[in-house]
Amino acid sequence: MEWKNKNILITGISGFVGSYLAKEFVEKDSNVYGLVKIRSDNSKYKNLTDKSINNVNLISGDLLDITSLDNAIEQSNPDFIFHLGAQSFVPRSFENSTETQAINGQGTSNLLDAIISKNIDAKVIFAGSSEEYGLIISSQQQYEYAKKEYGTVFPEPTRIPEVPTNEKDPLRPMSPYAVSKVYGDYLMRNYYHSYGLNTVVSRAFNHEGAGRGLMFVTSVITNQVTKYKLNHIDKISIGNINAFRDWSHVKDIIKGYITLAEKGKSGEVYNQGSMRTNSVLSYLLLSLEESGYDIDKIETFNGEKTIKNPTQTDDSKVFGVNFNKTIVDYKMLEEELQYTLKDKGLNIFSGDKKIVVEFDKNRFRPAEVPILFSNTAKLQKLDYKIKYSLNNIIKDQIDYFSKENV
Repeated sequence: MEWKNKNILITGISGFVGSYLAKEFVEKDSNVYGLVKIRSDNSKYKNLTDKSINNVNLISGDLLDITSLDNAIEQSNPDFIFHLGAQSFVPRSFENSTETQAINGQGTSNLLDAIISKNIDAKVIFAGSSEEYGLIISSQQQYEYAKKEYGTVFPEPTRIPEVPTNEKDPLRPMSPYAVSKVYGDYLMRNYYHSYGLNTVVSRAFNHEGAGRGLMFVTSVITNQVTKYKLNHIDKISIGNINAFRDWSHVKDIIKGYITLAEKGKSGEVYNQGSMRTNSVLSYLLLSLEESGYDIDKIETFNGEKTIKNPTQTDDSKVFGVNFNKTIVDYKMLEEELQYTLKDKGLNIFSGDKKIVVEFDKNRFRPAEVPILFSNTAKLQKLDYKIKYSLNNIIKDQIDYFSKENV
């Protein structure tokens, strides 16, 4: 597709993903418009300025103010709308559910109504989330634990394991954020069926890279590792290291959004992800290695759960898929290894150096999604392929924080 002179409207343009998408379209010579809340101090938007993005048209607006959305659509006259604007931090959604539901739910409804009122024929790409899948069942043992922990699992699984997860798998959202994204997801498809709007839903699994917000776990890790390397801190604090996530580079996800704009079928849902899953623990260990620490072994504070060469690469088949992971990933996926708050933390040994990692109970969520692992076969049929490895993502984050902390 020729993107030159196409009108692109991006909600959430000043966010982590929105700024990457804006830069991509500026480089394609598109006419880029972005919905932003104008700040009272007239301050710049860091994500945009970090990427030296100047050729964008910022439009003052609010997803909760439909009049401002009418104005944004009138000004931009978009050929494509990328709806990325949201309250996207899961822990915050527990603290202020009403805010999250309003911005992500009512805000999405307002945008769709504004599109109808202005009678435009724009293709809308909605940024759904893998968090919509929520309580994914990865084994019979985990299923039994989930029933004991939550009392019920609904909908009941029709297959175990439910990974890699495809678009037809059940949605069991585990946070107010996830619920709000399910609402937006269904709204997009409802407006396609009811009003004929040209909408496509992307359920992107976790995506990271340089500039990711400090509240997100990958940045919590890489920022602390960088500070540790610079002797700004003497230990690392982390939450649940057992959680598994399907981490993609944000640039791969951006390519996926553009692929959906070009080839995605209206009214359909598409997973975006890396087709691999790795633990928070591996992300931490690989971040330390990227910073120059060779990891010899790890063990809990009481000297138990000792694993030698924990970052050794394993590409064996798990859940019927061969993918790169670490030895600790493999052991955790095979349910041979798990860490709890009772372990208190880890000692990580690199030569003569002992790196102390403490478990912080305040970083644990009230309800945790145990594993995310995408099946992206549907998107791959549109000639989509990922480019970046997990180590590429970590390197970009470490490089970013190294510049920030010097």
